[in-house]
Amino acid sequence: MRSYGQYCALARGLDVIGDRWTLLVVRELLAGSRRYSELLEGLPGIATNLLAERLRSLEERGVVARDAEGGYQLTEWGQGLSEVLHAVARWAAPLMAEPAGDDAFRSSWLALPVAVIWAGVDQRRPRMTIEVRTGDAPMTIESRNGQVWVEPRRARMPDLVLTGPPDGIVGVLTGTLDQTSATDRGVSIQGDADRLAQLRSPSTPDRR
Repeated sequence: MRSYGQYCALARGLDVIGDRWTLLVVRELLAGSRRYSELLEGLPGIATNLLAERLRSLEERGVVARDAEGGYQLTEWGQGLSEVLHAVARWAAPLMAEPAGDDAFRSSWLALPVAVIWAGVDQRRPRMTIEVRTGDAPMTIESRNGQVWVEPRRARMPDLVLTGPPDGIVGVLTGTLDQTSATDRGVSIQGDADRLAQLRSPSTPDRR
């Protein structure tokens, strides 16, 4: 992209990450190293030549590097963009109240809202395992030792199982939908979804 030509940290940052698709490439790489084909799968709608161009630009700028197996990974500096993505996701949370409609969705994208909803470490959080069945593959949300994270797998003995459309699932996880409203959105709930409130720190508002 053309430079803004401004001696301003924001302008210079946008010179690096302001192009369309760039931050979504970063989103995919936050989970770890990815092959080109995996990035293409995780970015529905992007043209192959455009993805190659974005990766080349990010490499040249020192945001992305190749690993020993030829995959792409974020550099230490690139990892710092996690704070940027989390801030944007928090700001955009009200937009997620709209139904998903025909928008593409990948179950791995749940990692970003989970990182925002249950950020940091809070030792008061109980142990809990939640299996989420939506999108292209099942995901497991684990709460252990005060931290919450997502893994691409089925849960062995889940305390809660959520099945349904992504907008309904996100509504349950964020607390914007109660069980009745979630059911109306097509979400099947096995277990007590009210227990999710126990994972939220006192500083995290319940949005219901």
